[in-house]
Amino acid sequence: MDHPNARPTELLLLRHGIAEERGGGGPDSERALTGRGRRRTERVARRLVDLGLAVDRLLSSPLVRARQTAEIAVAVGLAPELELCGALAPGADPLPQLQAWWPHAAAAAQPPRRLGLVGHEPDLGRLAARLIGAREGALALRKAGVVLLELAGAGGAEPTAPQARLRLLLSPRVLLG
Repeated sequence: MDHPNARPTELLLLRHGIAEERGGGGPDSERALTGRGRRRTERVARRLVDLGLAVDRLLSSPLVRARQTAEIAVAVGLAPELELCGALAPGADPLPQLQAWWPHAAAAAQPPRRLGLVGHEPDLGRLAARLIGAREGALALRKAGVVLLELAGAGGAEPTAPQARLRLLLSPRVLLG
């Protein structure tokens, strides 16, 4: 049964911004956004706010470049705060986290309208493709790129993976052009 206040629930996927090159001497997990990456990410996040795409809750990979991207998103008003989520680290599978989140969110007195995830490729693209029923590799996000999915078909007696409809797939160039 639908919650009386239920609105369409959306999932906003944001890939981290441009980061330092690999092999700079430090571990991959410590690669930070470049100055250009910070500026572009801030412009993208501000544009998302301008388009009315703010999120109620923002989960981020714990890696530095993703966390910095999420911090920028919070600073410009895209989200009220960020939460680190190991399921968004490279190579992890965020779908079980989403499955666990979905029934609780749908049953809440004020269901979140939009959940934001900040992470990495190819993981975010794989998640989006799985949710819309596309083949693996069908979607890819550019750095600071965005996918917006409308979630449907979850809730009910047994938690299942929410199914989704692709609403937006935007590169930074399109968002800022």
